[in-house]
Amino acid sequence: MNEPGYIPQIYGRRQDKPLTTRQAQLMATVLPCVAAPDPEAGPIDPSAVFPQADELWLEVGFGGGEHLAWQAARHPNIGFIGAEPFINGVAKLTAAIDAEGLDNVRIHFGDARPLIEALPDGCLQRLFVLHPDPWPKKRHHKRRMVSPWFFGEAARLLAPGGQLRVASDIADYIRWTLMHAQAAPAFEWAATHPADWRERPADWPQTRYEAKAIREGRRPTYLIFHRK
Repeated sequence: MNEPGYIPQIYGRRQDKPLTTRQAQLMATVLPCVAAPDPEAGPIDPSAVFPQADELWLEVGFGGGEHLAWQAARHPNIGFIGAEPFINGVAKLTAAIDAEGLDNVRIHFGDARPLIEALPDGCLQRLFVLHPDPWPKKRHHKRRMVSPWFFGEAARLLAPGGQLRVASDIADYIRWTLMHAQAAPAFEWAATHPADWRERPADWPQTRYEAKAIREGRRPTYLIFHRK
């Protein structure tokens, strides 16, 4: 288990294959217009970022952005912030924002930790961590996003009744998440029967990572926790 004061850091690659010419253009022209406020500049005021939004939802590690773009298109009255350090994923979400005309999405290109710490108490109604890097080797478990630090910040950020959604196709990561959730008194697991974690809810679109897991024979698990 992570040490209580441990704060996850970014490890591994920041880029896969080179960006296409179109992706590079969008990164240069669209990303600056949809970039979230720099957390290094101080606390972030969500009402200044989304003056007309009814709620604020945050996705930590949005991958290719399929889930975030899907949710944003269906909830134009909600402000979305996505954090992702992988440039190829950021480029894909930037393309979706441009193609679908999404004006309720902001991107934090980099480590989610400073962004999380810069947001005010009780500002979120939903927080997503979908198919995070499992870091399967035991010596790397300290690199996992789900941690005592994360559950502490999630408890601070989520308003009462808010949801934390976590998905993984790695059984050990699910056990790890449930273990840390049990040690987080601010949360309760919403499941009442097996279908609640075995079947993806209708308002939870499939991502490419989930589709890949299913093709390779791994069953995803869907966890929803309520902020007490």
